[in-house]
Amino acid sequence: METPVENSALTENVELPSVITSDVVDQNHDNTVSSPPNDREMEFKHKIAEEEAKSMLEVIAATGKFWHDWDELKSMLSLYLKQVLSEYPEAKMTSEQQISSLGETYVELVKRLDNDLHSFVDGPPFTLQRLSEILLAARSIYPNLSRLAFALEKNLSVTSTLTISTDPYPPPMIQSVNEPDKGTEEPQQLQTTTEQNGVEPMVVDRDETAMSEITASENEISNNMMLDMSAFEALVGRTVEPVSRPPDES
Repeated sequence: METPVENSALTENVELPSVITSDVVDQNHDNTVSSPPNDREMEFKHKIAEEEAKSMLEVIAATGKFWHDWDELKSMLSLYLKQVLSEYPEAKMTSEQQISSLGETYVELVKRLDNDLHSFVDGPPFTLQRLSEILLAARSIYPNLSRLAFALEKNLSVTSTLTISTDPYPPPMIQSVNEPDKGTEEPQQLQTTTEQNGVEPMVVDRDETAMSEITASENEISNNMMLDMSAFEALVGRTVEPVSRPPDES
């Protein structure tokens, strides 16, 4: 009976998630049957790559560090950047409408931002953490594509770069499906209000709102106490009023 041989390559770097899952799928596919990929297969591969990119961005946004080869990470960032931009309504406008809203066509905007990203050769910009935060919550932070483009361009206009981290890769961040992300719950409500009214609502300070409610409550209690004291004094006045007595008969 032959003893199975362990493949040491499968046990190396288990903590570092792969960013080339789609390539592995392609290789396995080529080794079996060579057939043209259908739309469902391409969509599946794109979805896997998008999820991998999102997972990496979440780690970068939380730590401010990166662990992957910059060329691979740059490809993932480019993919996720284009996906985020495509979710804005301006992407489906006519060229004339896009120029009126953005000052350029959507295709030109995407190409310009993607070129800015690929201009970093030695490593990612030192604003990588902020870029990751923006891409992960773009619609919540910037309801308009023009503002998102300006923010991305600003963070890609730097010259300093980061170096790959030598720290241990952090464990995966697991979030319960039944527990919504409290950090993004309110921005989503803000986005809905903005889309319905066409204007950005004023952001209300929670502390200021709480203090206003406390002050109003104290004023109401004070007014009620004054009314109660007035009623009490009137009642006492009637109680201690001297009772007239008939004169004594002598």
